[in-house]
Amino acid sequence: MARDLQAAQEFYGTVFGWEFRPTRLGEEFTVALLDGVPVAGIGALARSLAVPVAWTPYFAVDDADVTAARIRERSATVAVGPLTFGTGRGVLAADRDGAVFGIWQGLTIPDWCVGRDKAPAWLELRTRDAFDAAIFYAEVLDWACERPDCCQVTYEHDRIVLRHGGDAIAQITGGAVEAAPDPQIRPRWHVHFYVPDIDYAVRAATKLGGGAVTPAEAADTTATVTLRDPDGGLFTVAARPPGDPRPPH
Repeated sequence: MARDLQAAQEFYGTVFGWEFRPTRLGEEFTVALLDGVPVAGIGALARSLAVPVAWTPYFAVDDADVTAARIRERSATVAVGPLTFGTGRGVLAADRDGAVFGIWQGLTIPDWCVGRDKAPAWLELRTRDAFDAAIFYAEVLDWACERPDCCQVTYEHDRIVLRHGGDAIAQITGGAVEAAPDPQIRPRWHVHFYVPDIDYAVRAATKLGGGAVTPAEAADTTATVTLRDPDGGLFTVAARPPGDPRPPH
């Protein structure tokens, strides 16, 4: 969600090479495309809303009402919804530690999944207690269930990893995340995007009023940098491992 949709399109179009098309949700929402493949959505926040600009992951569910009830039953927060939008129903929620996420019931892009092809590289939840968070999301989103298409949850290298069809699509890491209202240190979901050239992405973001908020880091064999857009929205760019289309987990 962005303050200025046009400015956000210019920023992310330059940094990632995205193009944009309108959606059925109205002129305040747009779909980002990379080489013609949908990769993300950007919507315009009402200027009167005192909420931070942020990237939010949405998880597909079979029934938005059932999932929203599960969230409330586990002492988490349903902030918006379920509401009907075009081809489906959406909910915006926060887990027990305040990390914001969405759920979506309805039409999705066929065969489109985090970690594959042009899609975002992977998701990361940085939180206080990784095991408690994993249990929460597993109960709410049916992770580690007995259905063949269920996501698998494993513990690998001091982090919890979510896999779908063998592909690592998300990780949960725990630690001493502070409770202060700083979006860089409170529990939150991070979206990672693959880029062909990290240095170019940093230069482009800086030129357009954003910039790097962390130095380049090595996540296993992959270099990563966390950037902010001009409105403060945080995201991470990563170099794809040579010959490996999946995140390095």
